[in-house]
Amino acid sequence: MTPPPIRAVIADDQMMVRQGFTVLLNAEPDIEVVGQAVNGLDAVAKVAELAPDVVLMDIRMPELGGIEATRRITSAEGSAVKVLVLTTFDLDEYVYEALRAGASGFLLKDASADELAHAVRVVAAGDALLSPNITKRLIVEFSRTAGAPRPPLKARVGELTERETEVLTLIAGGLSNAEISRQLIVAEQTVKTHVGRILVKLGVRDRTQAAVFAYESGLVRPAGL
Repeated sequence: MTPPPIRAVIADDQMMVRQGFTVLLNAEPDIEVVGQAVNGLDAVAKVAELAPDVVLMDIRMPELGGIEATRRITSAEGSAVKVLVLTTFDLDEYVYEALRAGASGFLLKDASADELAHAVRVVAAGDALLSPNITKRLIVEFSRTAGAPRPPLKARVGELTERETEVLTLIAGGLSNAEISRQLIVAEQTVKTHVGRILVKLGVRDRTQAAVFAYESGLVRPAGL
């Protein structure tokens, strides 16, 4: 049986962006755009009404910005919605705040149709978008502003096994399951099992939040710090 399509909502105050992304995504057999939102308040309402799998969220919008909308969506009780942040610049300062607010990844607005569809699939699968290349820079830059390690988070990292800690460190470095598998010389399914246990023990939604946790807890420090 063919699985149901990934349900997506596009939140952007620019009509051309909403319509363009809708056309591109609806051309994919496994993705369906079920709604569009013109600002953050509209996005929160659309998510409550339509229960999509993924929201493509612009950051700068009137009435309610994308960061606060992301926070409200991801913190809602029982929410499993993934938020993919849309940005114009690869080092947009607000992206760091969006990651902290619960976003699962980000995508540049000039991404190709293939990159757009891939990003939606990755985020919907819960793997989170920790690549391509600029994402590593984003997480490192984010962690520079995170301040001193937070003791409660450090204590939760202490609940991980030695192998889980090793896997978390590699996740924070932006490695995929396949890359971690090769580096640790273990099966990729074993890596997936470790990742699942890490998410449960840390109480985080996905790999992106696990990476942010690794930096905020002090487990991983950016190079040069």
